[in-house]
Amino acid sequence: MMNRNKIFQILFFGLVTVVMVACSPGEDNPGTEYAPNMYHAVSYEPLTQITEKDAGAWVSSDEDEYGEYFNSNPNNPFGMTMRRPAENTVPRDENGMLPYRLPKDSVELAARIMKNPLPETEEIVAEGKVLYTKYCTHCHGENGGGSMDETAKVGAVYQGVPSYSAGATSQLSEGHIFHVITHGIRRMGAHGSQVQQEDRWKIVRYVQTLQKQD
Repeated sequence: MMNRNKIFQILFFGLVTVVMVACSPGEDNPGTEYAPNMYHAVSYEPLTQITEKDAGAWVSSDEDEYGEYFNSNPNNPFGMTMRRPAENTVPRDENGMLPYRLPKDSVELAARIMKNPLPETEEIVAEGKVLYTKYCTHCHGENGGGSMDETAKVGAVYQGVPSYSAGATSQLSEGHIFHVITHGIRRMGAHGSQVQQEDRWKIVRYVQTLQKQD
């Protein structure tokens, strides 16, 4: 006859199995959250909007009328958590820079009209060198010598990369360099999605110092 310990073990593991299965997600059921306070931010989440004031009341630890999951902003029309920007406005970064909107095929226009908004200071050039080392050295070389630079010899696919200080490349304008970093050109890939706009201008400042090398 089965002893009590064996019966207890069977019942215990059976109960654990039932609980785990019951808490699992399926179809429209998100499942049970363990420690839900760790999943839901106290601040407003702009890309979601839960309007039920008592949503998540069973896990709320705040002494107010709202549940843990309620995240609508009562100070905005319709309780919106994200307000629409004013019409005809565009976003600027913390330094007041506008988004770069010139398309890829506008390299000649960029070369003529784009000017570096960052001053040519030792600090900016030094920061540009750090960024250049991180993003550019593997193809253009530590000294900007292109395929002739020992640090750029990483395989035949990168052969033909020109030196910054030779020929027409040494005469490229700051606008041209920035545009090419942003959108890429020929075998060079675009870096606009990888490097912030201000950092791209810093790289331009450093590249200009490489253009002046003998």
